[in-house]
Amino acid sequence: MSGFAAPALAADTNIEVGVHKTATFLGMTFNVDTIISTVIAGAIVLGLGIYMANRATSGVPSKLQLGFETVTDAVQRQVDSTIGPTAQFVVPLSVTLFFFILIANWIELVPTNENLPSPTADTNLTYAMAFLVVIWAHAAGIRKKGWRQYRQHYTQPYAVLLPLNVLEEIAKPFTLALRLFGNIFAGGIMIALIGLFPAWLAWVPNGLWKGFDAFIGVIQAFIFALLTILYFSFALEEGH
Repeated sequence: MSGFAAPALAADTNIEVGVHKTATFLGMTFNVDTIISTVIAGAIVLGLGIYMANRATSGVPSKLQLGFETVTDAVQRQVDSTIGPTAQFVVPLSVTLFFFILIANWIELVPTNENLPSPTADTNLTYAMAFLVVIWAHAAGIRKKGWRQYRQHYTQPYAVLLPLNVLEEIAKPFTLALRLFGNIFAGGIMIALIGLFPAWLAWVPNGLWKGFDAFIGVIQAFIFALLTILYFSFALEEGH
C-alpha cells in the first residue's frame, strides 16, 4: 500500500493514509507503524482483560465487566445456535478478535495520536487475521470429521459444484481481509481529506466523521467476529 500517498490529516495528527514507516531486516520490509500500533492494540486488550479479571465481581459489575459480559453472552448464544456445544473454543477466539479489532480500528481516532494509523488499515494485518481464522476453521473441521469425510462437503449438494465450492473457500480469507481493510482505510482517507479544510472549520466535519468512523469500527469488528463463527460453523457442521 506504500504506493498511495494522501494529504496529511488535520492539525492534531501527522498520519498519511497508505504511507508507512518501514524498516528492512534480512531482505524483508516491515511496516513499523503497523507493528507498533498492533502491539499497542494487543496490549490494551490484554491489559483491560487482566484488569477486569482482577476486579470481576458477582455483585454489581463495573461498566467494563458489563460490556465484556454483554459481548461474551452474545457470542456464546451465536456459537450455541450455529455450532453447538462441541466448539466452545470459538467463543474466546471471536470475543478476542472483536475487542482487538475494535481497539485497532479506533487507534487513529485518538486526538493525541500523531504517528500511528489504525493497523487494520494495512492489509498485512487483515490478511494475517483472515488466514488465521480460515485455516484454523479448516483444521478444526478436518480434526473433527477426518479428511475423507471433511472433503465430501465440497461436493454438496451436487458433485458438479466442486469447482465453485473450492473457489468459494479460496476467496474467503481475501474477502474477509479486504472487507475490514477497505472500510478502515476509507475512513482514514476521509479524515485526511477533512484535514484540507481550514483549521477554524475542520473541527466540525472532523468531529462528525470521527463519530461515524468510530461506529463503523464497531460494526466491522462485529462482522469479522460473526463471520469467524460462521466459518467455523460451515467447517464443523454435520452434512445433511
